Amino acid sequence: MNPPSSSSVKSRQTKEGTFSLWKRTHNLGELRPENIGQAVRLNGWVNQYRNLGGLLFLDLRDRYGITQVVLNPARVSPEIFEKASSARHEFVVAVIGEVIARPDGTRNKNIRTGEIEVVAEDFTILNECPTPPFEITDEAPSNENLRLEYRYLDLRRRPMQEIMRIRHEIALAVRESFSGMGFYEIETPLLMRSTPEGARDYVVPSRVHRGKFYALPQSPQLLKQILMVSGFDKYFQLARCLRDEDLRSDRQPEHTQIDIEMSFVTPDDIFSCVERMLKYVFEKVQGVDVETPFQRFTYADVMSRYGVDKPDMRYAMEIIDLTEKAGAGEFGVFNQNIANGGVVKGITLSGGGNYTRRQLDELTEFAKSQGAGGMAYILRPGEEFRSPILKFFSDEQRDDMLEFADCKQDDLLVIVSDSKEIVEKVLGQLRIKLAKEHNLADKKKFAFVWVTQFPLFDYDEETDSWDAMHNIVSHPLEDNLSLLDEGENTDLAPTDPEHPWRRILANQYDLVLNGNEIASGGIRINKRELQEKVLNILGISTERADRMFGFLLRALEYGAPPHGGVALGLDRLVAIMCGVDSIREVIAFPKTASASALMEGAPSELDQEQLDELGIVIKGS
Repeated sequence: MNPPSSSSVKSRQTKEGTFSLWKRTHNLGELRPENIGQAVRLNGWVNQYRNLGGLLFLDLRDRYGITQVVLNPARVSPEIFEKASSARHEFVVAVIGEVIARPDGTRNKNIRTGEIEVVAEDFTILNECPTPPFEITDEAPSNENLRLEYRYLDLRRRPMQEIMRIRHEIALAVRESFSGMGFYEIETPLLMRSTPEGARDYVVPSRVHRGKFYALPQSPQLLKQILMVSGFDKYFQLARCLRDEDLRSDRQPEHTQIDIEMSFVTPDDIFSCVERMLKYVFEKVQGVDVETPFQRFTYADVMSRYGVDKPDMRYAMEIIDLTEKAGAGEFGVFNQNIANGGVVKGITLSGGGNYTRRQLDELTEFAKSQGAGGMAYILRPGEEFRSPILKFFSDEQRDDMLEFADCKQDDLLVIVSDSKEIVEKVLGQLRIKLAKEHNLADKKKFAFVWVTQFPLFDYDEETDSWDAMHNIVSHPLEDNLSLLDEGENTDLAPTDPEHPWRRILANQYDLVLNGNEIASGGIRINKRELQEKVLNILGISTERADRMFGFLLRALEYGAPPHGGVALGLDRLVAIMCGVDSIREVIAFPKTASASALMEGAPSELDQEQLDELGIVIKGS
């Protein structure tokens, strides 16, 4: 029997009636004992094949599951049996047959259809498949580029199909939750003008307006603010965002964010809506009860306690300020740093008291790679105390410092001394490193924390300019507004911590989940004068600002309400919920680290006719 072509008969008459060869009656995860005796029509890919004692067994697979099909030479013609015997992995086939119970001792409890099998009466190969470049199994091929080149095969693997299912259910739950809270889902355009938002734009040349370009949106930020001006006080969107930036495991040139904006709100209102949505998503998709409200810390607090602005709250090991305790001894490095305005801080690793010299040396080198001049330590193996710095402390000073650091028997105290910024950064990275090495984070736990009140500005010494730490539209805290004017008249250098602009805090916030930033947002500036003042500090003149996004500035003049919002990375959220490390695993067609699409070969060259039509000339690199 030959596979049907477009001109062949696409149905077949059997004793049970007429069956379409291209239309299944059941999917391959559906049949159960209650279907025994029914005539069925199945389609799918050949997952396994085996010839046992003259009987041919084929396991057929689709995204719903696997069903075993049996071909008995006594029940089918020699031609059909021969055709079925030629089927190999990933052939697409059609089977017509009867559902029967599997014989005793052959039932498979590992699959949902394991109590039945289908005895074939007819069999057709709908399409053949050459030997795949890798096996379609649960285990991912080690060569990621090969997976991306043949992504259509990679997506057939059960783990990838499960991830796509979970992603769909998360997106559906997000929409259900926000719709239930009175939000409108409103789409914003993908072709807009270029605006400065922190990364390079992808640009699209206009054929109609030669010499002019559209930009693909880095985010809907300015447009969702326009929607607030338009009176839509509760907006959300699963928005596609495109940024021409260097990639890593949690970045892609195109990604999806859950975009939210609200009018007449405080951060508490936004936090409440996001927490309610996430609680609904986790409960509906994974049956996990997320505890709300989430923890909240200021940026200053998390840097002081965890050394990073996206702390993993699944384990403790907080940074301890030992400046006073360590300064009581006679260790010159500590005392000199303290005299110069520096600090002494540490972290205690429970159960680390038996670290070897090699392990300590590796930690020290890691600390140096993060900017520290060195690293001190105190080991407590049993009742002993081991450290080269203990000779500079009395027993009483030692015990006082260890008690303050909660360093007990069999623990390790790691100490770094330098400027406050360097110490916190180094210990923050040491904390992450030690937690990974000792599996301190509960992989089944989801620990959320809001980080609030980030500095509004950050000074870049290399470019001698001010940058927005997060967003150019973030509103300063109300009681910090006067610092904007003070900064214009101060004699303090921009590098001075007391410079007024360095002390301005923004009504800006991030949401962190298990040490990953999954959302960022803030209360926005809703008055043109204030927005222009902030832009001027960032080196964007009023004229340039009007040229680049005058449409927003004009809109702010027309009764723009107080508003704010947040954007959550859908890809990162799905990756965490699925327990995978890279967002490439949760995107159907991701790019490589060099922003290439290996399957379709993008980016690619354009024909000369297309270039001429767009008025583009390619210059040599």
